[in-house]
Amino acid sequence: MGEKRTHPGAAGRATSADQPTSLRNVVLVGHSGAGKTTLVEALALATGAVNRAGRVEDGGCLSDYDEIEHRQQRSVQLSLVPVDWGGIKINLLDTPGYADFVGELRAGLRAADAALFVVSAADGVDGATRMVWDECAAVGMPRALVVTHLEAARADFDQMTRLCGTTLGGDDPDAVLPLYLPLYGAAGADGHAPVHGLIGLLTQRVFDYSSGERVERAPEADELPLIEEARNRLIEGIIAESEDESLMDRYLAGEDIDLKTLVGDLETAVARGTFHPVLAAAPAAEGARQGLGTIELLDLIARGFPTPAEREAPAVTTPDGKPRPALTCDPAGPLVAEVVKTSSDPYVGRLSLVRVFSGTLRPDETVHVSGHGLTDRGHEDHDVDERIGALSAPFGKTQRSLTRAIAGDLACVAKLTRAETGDTLSDKDAPLLMEPWSMPDPLLPVAIQAHSKADEDKLSQGLSRLVAEDPTMRLEHNQGTHQVVLWCLGEAHVDVALERLRSRYGVQVDTVPYKVPLRETFGDKAAGRGRHVKQSGGHGQYAICEIEVEPLPGGSGIEFVDKVVGGAVPRQFIPSVEKGVRAQAARGVAAGYPLVDVRVTLLDGKAHSVDSSDAAFQTAGALALREAASDARIHLLEPVAEVTVLVADEYVGAAMSDLSGRRGRVVGTEQAGHGRTLVRAEVPEIEISRYAVDLRSLSHGTGRFHRSYARHEPMPPQLAARLREQEDEGS
Repeated sequence: MGEKRTHPGAAGRATSADQPTSLRNVVLVGHSGAGKTTLVEALALATGAVNRAGRVEDGGCLSDYDEIEHRQQRSVQLSLVPVDWGGIKINLLDTPGYADFVGELRAGLRAADAALFVVSAADGVDGATRMVWDECAAVGMPRALVVTHLEAARADFDQMTRLCGTTLGGDDPDAVLPLYLPLYGAAGADGHAPVHGLIGLLTQRVFDYSSGERVERAPEADELPLIEEARNRLIEGIIAESEDESLMDRYLAGEDIDLKTLVGDLETAVARGTFHPVLAAAPAAEGARQGLGTIELLDLIARGFPTPAEREAPAVTTPDGKPRPALTCDPAGPLVAEVVKTSSDPYVGRLSLVRVFSGTLRPDETVHVSGHGLTDRGHEDHDVDERIGALSAPFGKTQRSLTRAIAGDLACVAKLTRAETGDTLSDKDAPLLMEPWSMPDPLLPVAIQAHSKADEDKLSQGLSRLVAEDPTMRLEHNQGTHQVVLWCLGEAHVDVALERLRSRYGVQVDTVPYKVPLRETFGDKAAGRGRHVKQSGGHGQYAICEIEVEPLPGGSGIEFVDKVVGGAVPRQFIPSVEKGVRAQAARGVAAGYPLVDVRVTLLDGKAHSVDSSDAAFQTAGALALREAASDARIHLLEPVAEVTVLVADEYVGAAMSDLSGRRGRVVGTEQAGHGRTLVRAEVPEIEISRYAVDLRSLSHGTGRFHRSYARHEPMPPQLAARLREQEDEGS
């Protein structure tokens, strides 16, 4: 970062790494439109991995090559771009910036050892970026920042770096400081001065990109005063993070600290995650090979970011939960790898992007696949051996063959038919299971049905493949409403899921209104008489029963009590009456929703020595319950959810007001860290089916919520009446 070096240029082609020390895994994070994908392409161009901006040598597109990404004009999935820089293999993990695809972001964070936050000089730091920054801080992940869009009319690098320091640095804004300052050219007619170079604050050298190539020179006399204040602050920040008090005393006493010491301390502080340098970057001009700041950024990644061996691996257990010793990033160690992404390729079939944490992965070997059994999300539980296919490194649409993937590296594995995202690959003779990473709950439901009979035949398989690829998606076959429901993170997530069903798996589906599983109960005590008497030659049907129905507390279910005396209903037919009552309760007695929380007491009845039967008394029991319901007040019960909403303090009032407008009851608030509040409420589920979308809008993308079923309770009569009217119109 501070020394002169020979840049590899076109010699940089990603291959298998020899040692973990020659690997860097970097995830790019930032809001949609910040320029992450453009930056990845600029870095690939600077290393010689592509022959012109965004194009690999075979003419294909480097990033965002999926057809859906082309149509939507945004990243929707995690992409791996491996490049080489001076013998260091850098795995660049480009993540979507849109909140609906946070699962892809979490996968990138799991696979990486350091994060590069990309912020736009024109747009600033949004709330979602701050949340991810805090997540990285909580686990000590090293971070650096890259400011893009310096060409924008309202771009201000100095203002942006100060904003990054105050919003991301928290109590220590001097932990977020620039390493370089932009060098501006003459202002144009619009008054905006273009950036054509950088001034190194430590080296006090100018790196001029105006010719299309990086040219280093000494600063001119009028350029040195521009950096003095920023340089002094940077040096003080580096020394403070070095925790060397004697070095700080020497600096404050006016002693010059040699550049080698400063650069060494800087690299140590960056790798340790205590100092976060800010750099500037811009794509290469037409015909140029190097974009502004790309060389400086590659140097920072190669020399300042940690190797996989310097990062602690996730905990492991045996598949049955017994803890095992911590993993070390050793190519000769036991094999432990994790599937961080699953996708389907039209030519090679299923592809699994795998991060190897220990050992060495080789083609055609048999491994053990252990899953966490996310059956609540529609994922099949499994614990099986599988023979893996070829290993490859992705590069745009192409796959470059690999002979192995060592500890710390990433690779694509072909034909793992049972492995899903989040699964562990390990030695078949000593299987292990990695601690799962945190994934957001999908909270936006969309009910779907097959478009045609042909689609219906393929729907089940298509849905199972879809959820296998995406752990942030949950598949539900709702028994109460008989709907197939996909739970997603947002509307864009829904659009991509349905498009993938159509284009990748050939399944066309229609969306239908989502139904909340309602129930019915009696509002007061009622009696009913069921009479089923028919004579049509031969054996007839004869059964009469009299029942009493009374409401019970919520959660009681259906209770059946026999109080028949004198054998009015023969003992062998009493279970038949109960069976008929329960069958009718499951079908509903008023609006077609299951009946719950009542006690049904069989009081009396009549039977015939020849014509009475099990079927006849089942029918009589059902008729008795229906007659009791015809004379009683029947309540519709709606599910109520316990909701916890985490929002920034400035949105607490709006969030509480919004919950109240959804018939919610706020039950409390509490502080949840710096500048954030947790709001607890109880809200009818029918009011929050789209809350995932609405909360994001209300909180400018910073709010999160969790919901869990609390109970069913009576729906207000006017709403119940309106719902019945709507259902009558629909039928």
